[in-house]
Amino acid sequence: MTALPTEEDPRLTPVLREDRVCTGVTTLRGRVFLSYPSADRPGVQVVEALPDGSRDSYPDVAWNRPDQPPGGAFVHVNSVRAGPDGRLWIVDSGTPQIGGQQVPGGARLIVVDPDGDRVDRVYHLDRAVRPTSYVDDVRFNGPTAYLSDAGVPGLIVLDLDSGRPRRVLDGHPSTVGGPLVADGRALRDPDGAEVRLHVDQLEVSPDGRWLHYQPASGGMSRIATRWLDDPSVSADEMARRVERWCDTPSTGGTAIDANGTIYLSDVRRRRVLALAPDRSVRTLVADPRLAWVDAMWLDADARLWMPVAQLHLTAGLNGGHSAVDYPVWIYRMPVDVGPPALDHT
Repeated sequence: MTALPTEEDPRLTPVLREDRVCTGVTTLRGRVFLSYPSADRPGVQVVEALPDGSRDSYPDVAWNRPDQPPGGAFVHVNSVRAGPDGRLWIVDSGTPQIGGQQVPGGARLIVVDPDGDRVDRVYHLDRAVRPTSYVDDVRFNGPTAYLSDAGVPGLIVLDLDSGRPRRVLDGHPSTVGGPLVADGRALRDPDGAEVRLHVDQLEVSPDGRWLHYQPASGGMSRIATRWLDDPSVSADEMARRVERWCDTPSTGGTAIDANGTIYLSDVRRRRVLALAPDRSVRTLVADPRLAWVDAMWLDADARLWMPVAQLHLTAGLNGGHSAVDYPVWIYRMPVDVGPPALDHT
């Protein structure tokens, strides 16, 4: 049996209380945006959390209408984050669920201008996805964005100027997920099969030289971005440039600070680890309330936001039976260093 923490850490401050599973939080010019992956029940997918406690569909009601063609509506949002350009970037996985079929035109990176709360640009990823892809998350490096595919193992390199996406490290061992373990137990889907999520978390080093990435089951690798960014590099050559970085555990989400320290949630033991650039690992915080911390966010005030998604207790990852303990909380705690400007400010 895996020993779970028993004492609550006073550094954790509960800041948002949700009645649905929330996997993503981001802050932008004093505003707070959340994403819901429909892991427990369908509904609005992206909202702005207003100071009075209400939630507004974002960027509007139309984009959040269910079962609509993907021209002007979300299929399945998996990630929201403020970019270095001060706009909100929304990752649409393109399929209603992990293991599902891609909706044609559904896999997109959607950019929203917060000044007018309107969609500025839509990057279509169709040419870089597979029929059962699940586009998961995004990180930035100047004119390039990197996205992970948790459904079919591989990375997507997106040229933000031309809008052209390329698929790289397709099926490479560093992108392939193993069995997921949370709270000391292997997760199973409604049919009883082991749950596997392929490449999920990714972070760009503050100097832009390295992309760190891993499947949700852990085992972090890195590759120099110079290889990813060059379309002329062959698949074999790129595969040779991958380096194993750290033997990390099953992870819900990550964040990186301006010093290059990567924060990652250890969903096996309800804690968040800090992985330093020298590859040393320490426990940042362990708390019984940290039941599957998902996509973390480090704000400009050096506060780490942690959505406690409880994904391992949703029916899809718990043998078909939901055991989510509502409400779902988002916690926050201070850390020593803020985010790298390359990612956001």
